[in-house]
Amino acid sequence: MRLVLQQQTLRQPASFSGIGLHSGNKVNMTFLPAAPNTGIRFRRVDLDGKPEIEADVEYVNATNRSTTLAKGNARIHTVEHVLAAFAGVGIDNAVVELDANEPPIADGSSREYMKMIRTAGIAQQAEAREIYDVNTPIECEIGESIISIFPNEKFKITCTSADKKGRFTQFFSIEINPETWEREIAAARTFCFYEEIEFLIKSGLIKGGSLENAVVIREDAILTTEPLRFPDEFVRHKILDIIGDLSLVGRPIRGHIIAVKPSHQANCELAKQVLAQMRRPLQAAQTFAPPPPPAKPASRPAADVEKPGAADISVQDGMQLDITQIMKILPHRYPFLMVDKVTKIDGNTITGVKNVSVNEPFFQGHFPNHPIMPGVLQLEAIAQVAGILMLKQIENFGRLAYFMAAENVKWRKPVRPGDTLIINVELTKARGKIGKAKGVCLVDGEAVSEADVTFMLIDA
Repeated sequence: MRLVLQQQTLRQPASFSGIGLHSGNKVNMTFLPAAPNTGIRFRRVDLDGKPEIEADVEYVNATNRSTTLAKGNARIHTVEHVLAAFAGVGIDNAVVELDANEPPIADGSSREYMKMIRTAGIAQQAEAREIYDVNTPIECEIGESIISIFPNEKFKITCTSADKKGRFTQFFSIEINPETWEREIAAARTFCFYEEIEFLIKSGLIKGGSLENAVVIREDAILTTEPLRFPDEFVRHKILDIIGDLSLVGRPIRGHIIAVKPSHQANCELAKQVLAQMRRPLQAAQTFAPPPPPAKPASRPAADVEKPGAADISVQDGMQLDITQIMKILPHRYPFLMVDKVTKIDGNTITGVKNVSVNEPFFQGHFPNHPIMPGVLQLEAIAQVAGILMLKQIENFGRLAYFMAAENVKWRKPVRPGDTLIINVELTKARGKIGKAKGVCLVDGEAVSEADVTFMLIDA
């Protein structure tokens, strides 16, 4: 099997039309190529502004019989089969355009989506693919569903599927790669038990369901328009769902998943916990690592500056950073270091402080006799504080944060000499080298500026 080291997208668009399984709505769907680091996005072209929803577990809105993503007033139901197709063949970046709220179900598997991908073709991109290696075991238990992931050098899934009565209990274990995905998993169709149908209909689900797009189990009989595609097709479809749901982490994963009676709720909970592990320092690994050797004394020029990412600095929840520590983390120096201290780090949020002195060099020209801190430097302060928060991920330590874009920018009040700028930042997206954050600057408790910023981490 060829190991793909670069990100991949589609060569050209491909389209398909059908009906949604649960909504019953007619829908036209198009797969589109996307730029590196875009990830997978769903675009509702039937709604004003054509809103997009990133395939991110943070946007999971419901997991009842399928996985639903929601952002603002936009929703996309039953995303798992499309996501599984992209993840199975290694598509990192693509846009899925739909003119309704659910992809066409086709035959209940990912086979039709695979035809779309083959029609579009796969294109490699220059940017490197970042694969996450699970470093410590994670276990989730929700109701009858138990799903765990363990460190492994491959992406492997071992699954047991059964209903509450123990009927059609099936077991399957497989290493997932593009070849095994398409040959062994992609064609496995969704299924349900006959006695569930009435409940699903009353719940407003399976409005587009039929024997054309699902297998129905009634007692010991299997109702289908064609023979089973695999003797153990049901457990293979459960594996398909796991692949799709876990892709909401946003990066390929290496690890061994072991699942018993998996569900979308349990799958998505595992994805959330993997993402949480991805974002926190690898403290367990550091605990058992040998201590670093003592630094060798050596003379160096007085102007030589210590490289960011010094071994004695880490960024963790609950800690505060003074200016000396910040200067070991950020590469910025006078006159562009816009953070004097960090007072709070908690999960995806951080608070920094900038004491605005009359001696700031920008006041000489902005403006003489009426000094005001430039608004762009407030954005720079937000980006710098966000960059510190990104360094909670140990694999990012020593990298530099490059300010790329700002959206929804608002400047509300002037910042003058003597003000203390409080910079509150929430990290809203961290995928690979790209970070997005929402920042607000305050003086005396009142917002003076705010913005959504995007930045890229590069090697120092």
